[in-house]
Amino acid sequence: MTKRILLLSAYHAASHDYWLQGLLNALPEYHWTVLTLPARYFNWRIRGNPLSWVSQESEALTGDYDLLIATSTVDVATLKGLVPTLATCPTAVYFHENQFAYPRSPQQAKHQRVEPQMVNLYAALAADSLWFNSPYNRSSFLEGCRSLMRALPDHVPAMPWLDALDSRARVLPVPLNPVGVAERRPSHTLRLVWNHRWEYDKGIDGLCLAVDALCERGIKVELTLLGQRFRQCPEAAEALVKRLRTDRASVTLVENQFIESRAAYFELLAMQDVVLSTALHDFQGLAIMDAVQAGCIPLVPDRLCYPDFFADEYLYASSPNSPESEAKALVDKLALWIGQPSSRPAVPDLGYLEWPQRCADYRDAIERCIEGRKQKG
Repeated sequence: MTKRILLLSAYHAASHDYWLQGLLNALPEYHWTVLTLPARYFNWRIRGNPLSWVSQESEALTGDYDLLIATSTVDVATLKGLVPTLATCPTAVYFHENQFAYPRSPQQAKHQRVEPQMVNLYAALAADSLWFNSPYNRSSFLEGCRSLMRALPDHVPAMPWLDALDSRARVLPVPLNPVGVAERRPSHTLRLVWNHRWEYDKGIDGLCLAVDALCERGIKVELTLLGQRFRQCPEAAEALVKRLRTDRASVTLVENQFIESRAAYFELLAMQDVVLSTALHDFQGLAIMDAVQAGCIPLVPDRLCYPDFFADEYLYASSPNSPESEAKALVDKLALWIGQPSSRPAVPDLGYLEWPQRCADYRDAIERCIEGRKQKG
């Protein structure tokens, strides 16, 4: 008999949809019911998703399911309270990110983030299984929970209950879709690409500092800027583009656009040599992995999730409290790769993260979660 799975994604960003579509395509033997909400109005979405779904999707919520899979922005505890049929349904929560390790924007810095952190925590407590896309995500979530408990004023539970969360956690990276890589075109100038969302958490200020350092040292490179843009663009990004278009700098801005077509996007990535990250947060780094699949060498900071997936030769020294030092470390490594081409590492092989290699892990996680609840019952 086909097992039925209800999948809920409350803040359905592009990377979440990439994971969702891969899951549906790779595991067609299950019957999937999917409910999503748009990735906007974060504070309302993370607390209001049970109200939205209960009022608009009551029939779908009350179906007979073998498993509930919810992303970590879903208020699972409240939803289970409002929908009795879900209360006893085996549940897995997938953490694309966690609110304990998510950096604050300048606007958020004035406010506490306890509310979204508690949604993450209650969702974890209400779940049978916790799935994280990287070891960094898992460890930062658990440490974040411990730090929060130490900061609360009174009636705080003893720490051992966190060990129970840890025992229910496993790492399941977002699998990659295999891609056919276009033929690479040689170039005398090193071609760099920065292909992240144009938001504060992707470290545009750090990119600006790196470009400044490249120009100050007269290091000639070509730069392509990709990634999703929004109505409110960081001022640093606009200033960077304007400067590169008007100044006679050693950094040549070749492309500056967001490409909707995945095929065209990978075709452009295949024309680059090195993909950069200056991110303040990354829990798996799918944009970097896109470029690596297309044949780019990653150059990423020695922090966040990057050491989980890339060897030391692809990392530059991390200095979160000194952005200038971090930009210098990035440029020093680029200068070495330009001056000594033989020092450039080979493009890492990410085949082990593609769906054909990871499908069995997801199937095993699903079946274990379902069977685990039956055994408890």
